[in-house]
Amino acid sequence: MTVTEHRLLVHDGTFAVLAPSGDIAGASSGTTPQGLFRRDTRHLSRWQLTLDGSAPTVLVPAPESDRDGDPAAAVLTPPGTREAPPGVTLFREQAVADGVLSEHIRLVSNRGTVAPVRLSLTVDADFADQLELRSPHHRHPGPDTVRGAVTRPDGIEFHHRRGANWHARTVVTADPAPVEATPAAEDAVTGPVADGATASEGTAHTLSWLLEPSPHGAVELRLRVTALPHGTPQADPATAADASRDPAPVRRRLSAERQAFVAAEPSPSLRTASRELARACERGLADLAGLRVTVPGPDGAPLRVPGAGVPWFLALFGRDSLLTSYFALPYRPGLAEATLLALAATQSTTTDPERVAEPGKIVHEVRHGELASFGQVPYGRYYGSVDSTPLFLVLLGAYAQQQGARGRRLAARLEPQARAAVEWMFTHGGLEETGYLAYRPDEGGLANQNWKDSPGAICAADGTLPTGAVLVAEVQGYAYDALCRTAELARTVWDDPGYAGRLERAAAELRRRFGADFWLPEHGFPPLALDGTGRRLDALASDAGHLLWSGILGQRRGETVGRRLLEPDFFSGWGVRTLAAGQGAYHPLSYHRGSVWPQDNALIALGLARYSMRAEAARLAEGLLAAAAYHGYRLPEVLAGYSRDDHPAPVPYPHACSPQAWAAATPLALLTALDR
Repeated sequence: MTVTEHRLLVHDGTFAVLAPSGDIAGASSGTTPQGLFRRDTRHLSRWQLTLDGSAPTVLVPAPESDRDGDPAAAVLTPPGTREAPPGVTLFREQAVADGVLSEHIRLVSNRGTVAPVRLSLTVDADFADQLELRSPHHRHPGPDTVRGAVTRPDGIEFHHRRGANWHARTVVTADPAPVEATPAAEDAVTGPVADGATASEGTAHTLSWLLEPSPHGAVELRLRVTALPHGTPQADPATAADASRDPAPVRRRLSAERQAFVAAEPSPSLRTASRELARACERGLADLAGLRVTVPGPDGAPLRVPGAGVPWFLALFGRDSLLTSYFALPYRPGLAEATLLALAATQSTTTDPERVAEPGKIVHEVRHGELASFGQVPYGRYYGSVDSTPLFLVLLGAYAQQQGARGRRLAARLEPQARAAVEWMFTHGGLEETGYLAYRPDEGGLANQNWKDSPGAICAADGTLPTGAVLVAEVQGYAYDALCRTAELARTVWDDPGYAGRLERAAAELRRRFGADFWLPEHGFPPLALDGTGRRLDALASDAGHLLWSGILGQRRGETVGRRLLEPDFFSGWGVRTLAAGQGAYHPLSYHRGSVWPQDNALIALGLARYSMRAEAARLAEGLLAAAAYHGYRLPEVLAGYSRDDHPAPVPYPHACSPQAWAAATPLALLTALDR
């Protein structure tokens, strides 16, 4: 997503992707589909304004977010010329919070006479599932699904029903009420159905107002779009006590909330950081404030955890939420506590092959959309991740170590979940059977279940894919770190020295075994993975840098790997590529086979610092911060792998999420690495 193409408003699991005009154009799919989204469902798919039948010209685009200093409104005019300048100017302000898009339109006359203006909004709600929009092969089913639209005195209400129990709504209300609400010309329909809805695949309606500003005067229109997903209270939002249609107080509230999060618990490291790093950290914290989503904890109490990213992943994701919280731990420890509790609440206690669930396993993602709820995709509560479970233990150990008595209390509270996670690593995870954590491709879900989870991401240097089980290098490092940290908890918090000794012995044996099996002598570098036949997948990949973070490599090999990652085929000048250039599998615009990921580089920077390679960590940080400066100090999810020497600015990856949580937290990890 680029700021020139779209405008994003996001708050607590609700977000709107808007055109610069403030419109929603109704595209059905694409890299960043426009719309109002809540709980994995698009609740507004069209929101197109016209003045006297024509789309207005954008003089000032809608603000990108609610950041301080942004203009309050888009500025639009009807078509005009130098000889016949537009008769009116329209100021359009919008905000998103708590499942509601609010809009304030102020139409100002530029003339000394009264001239009525017909303002119209074409609106629709297609209730598309985000997974349907992201993957064209996911489709809504047919016969038991009904969409409809019902006009109301102050606007229109859209319904989406499936079977007897599924019901989602979008309610649009206006003050003043529209003078008419008619089916959009291209969606004219006939035939009544239940509740007065219109039986049609097309439910778009055009709401119209006849506005008459006085000479050089103004008239105002306030609108409110309330997204009511399945499972939320179905009361009429127009009668709610907080039914304000004015975005201004919403923006002020969100700005204050964001600033409180950014300014909380000031860090001495942040005060002494370079200007570029400080700006990137502040921007990252502001993005993390908006990306938090509310989820239930073990006792049902609400928790605010980092959602993975917009537009596709604004939900609880095990790996993403854990690493984001780890990066932010020295600065915003509350994220780690909330994430650990939320993941403890969703830890699997049963075996379910369709969801790749096994007792003790930590969830990969939690979705609430229609496709997941009806089992058409497995992602409602999906466990297809080999690394979320050891990362859960890593974060718990780090939190307990850093937070003193509070950390020890949480470690004691989560002792049953931590022990279950360790047991999963030994049994279902594969440590006892194969000596390593392993996964098998999930035919109905994810083929790869480490952080490089796209098809084909785990391969040999020539692109050859693995056979059978997959044993990815960096995950063995996570397992080693998890065993070490959990042993420390067993010894110091749980008062179980026998269990601590068992885990310490297992960690030492894993490290010894890893050193023998995961090394390519001809390259002086670890392979990306082993497969079920024992074959080493010899791709030279950035995952080796994660081994520095976990500490599984000895000092000599660690220094060798660290230096190798900063050579030109790996280091693009902006960051370390996921796959070194020059290999047959390399592609600079591949998601995981040649691109540059800030989160990946954050772990590498922390690893370089762990091995006292401070100059290399500083060089890596400089490249990432230079890239951030081109994006308003916001790092996107991923960048293309093109060299800084070949192009003076970082080349965007076309499908990147932005903002994205672990990219937003990357500057905090760099701050930690440079402060060691």
